[in-house]
Amino acid sequence: MEKLNNVSCKVGESPTWHAGEGAWYWVDIAQQRVWRLDAATGATRYWVADEMVACVAPRSDGGLIAGMESGIFALELDACTALAQRKLAAPASGLGEGMRFNDGRCDRQGRYWSGTMFMDMAAARAVGQLYRYDSVRGLSAPFVSGLLTQNGLAFSPDGRTMYLSDSHPVRRMVWAFDYDIADGVPSNQRVFADMTAMAGRPDGAAIDADGCYWVCGNDDGCVLRFTPDGKLDRRLDVPMLKPSMCAFGGKNLDTLMVTSIISGKPEDAEWGGAVVLLQPGVQGVADTLFAA
Repeated sequence: MEKLNNVSCKVGESPTWHAGEGAWYWVDIAQQRVWRLDAATGATRYWVADEMVACVAPRSDGGLIAGMESGIFALELDACTALAQRKLAAPASGLGEGMRFNDGRCDRQGRYWSGTMFMDMAAARAVGQLYRYDSVRGLSAPFVSGLLTQNGLAFSPDGRTMYLSDSHPVRRMVWAFDYDIADGVPSNQRVFADMTAMAGRPDGAAIDADGCYWVCGNDDGCVLRFTPDGKLDRRLDVPMLKPSMCAFGGKNLDTLMVTSIISGKPEDAEWGGAVVLLQPGVQGVADTLFAA
């Protein structure tokens, strides 16, 4: 396991691999940063946004697409530490005070999915919604509502199953949907993994080449692997108490990047907020670029 030097995130999230650049991207939501790691040189750098950046994905025309506090944005990365930001869309009714986008990922066809949440998790307000954004139709109406802490978006290797979690302590649920790859419409929502009896909460996730769902067990220092039929078949312990999201990448897609959140607990002082690279012994599926 490799710990990235000189990187500490208050709320590390949304790792993604850009094969064309040979680089990793991820965010620190609380510090409004977008991070980049050049896999060949090991060089890291970050850009600072004007508002919180919750999730990112590479775009086919360069730069990133992002879910942020006030909507969906296109981000351009230049040589300085500031980001060029262009707002693409926002919910027609607005996000509302105390809301922001949270977890996001492209489907296999390059449409961007992201959901919203009420930032004060202690309030337990089930007002989060899940949206789809594409360059032709713009931002959809919400496909899923009543979410506390939207998370865990992932798509099966063939793109025909969509996964979604709610990582709030009172919910701890992962769902699967049938997914129409032509129209980008999910249906037949069903429980995939009920984690209410587990110590960890189902945070961000990734899919491997076997179609297994890898989800970070936030608060339990682990990444869990579920088979396509929802059976837990592997636990990978990590040194951070609050791993937040994982993604496969590297030249052979056999490296797993795991981001984390600072817990504030003494036993987590060394590793909380760290970003690590692991070799889990399986190959992942490449993230799809946003079809700009």
